[in-house]
Amino acid sequence: MEEIDPGWCPVWDTGWQRCFRLVQNLLQGGGALPVVVGKVIVQGEDLGRWVAAQRHGWEQLLPAQQWLLENVLGIEPAEEAERPVKRTQDDMWALNLRAAQQFHAREGHLRVPRKHVEHLAGAAEGTAGPSGHQAGADGVVVVVVKLGTWLDNVRKRAGRLTEQRRADLDHLGMRW
Repeated sequence: MEEIDPGWCPVWDTGWQRCFRLVQNLLQGGGALPVVVGKVIVQGEDLGRWVAAQRHGWEQLLPAQQWLLENVLGIEPAEEAERPVKRTQDDMWALNLRAAQQFHAREGHLRVPRKHVEHLAGAAEGTAGPSGHQAGADGVVVVVVKLGTWLDNVRKRAGRLTEQRRADLDHLGMRW
């Protein structure tokens, strides 16, 4: 088997190897390296998402995987400026509060079902959010906030909230 394919039994998982081969086949077939999430889906695999994950998770890859990505596929690690910015706890609080304010303005109350998600338009792209972000039809980044879950968790930790945070939620009619 080694003579046929030296990579026939890699030490990494088969999911990684499968995506690697799918991208390799795409390139060998004349396609371009997929760099946009959601654009190139082959056999159920989002190859743009996979390429981005390899670039951003370069340090977690084995040296052999890094070599394969660089020399076979032409993928390089993400530059520092390309890496997503991590949000602080205060940033995440502000984002969730903004979602609560948006819900309250629209519905007139803050009785949010546990499974409700709120979509916030115009949040900064490339930041790591509490749930996720996606580009809308017009290219505006939409952050998906699991508002119902967040409010349930806030209720459980109400005793540890600062006075200002509690007042912000009281202003919206929070049920404690």
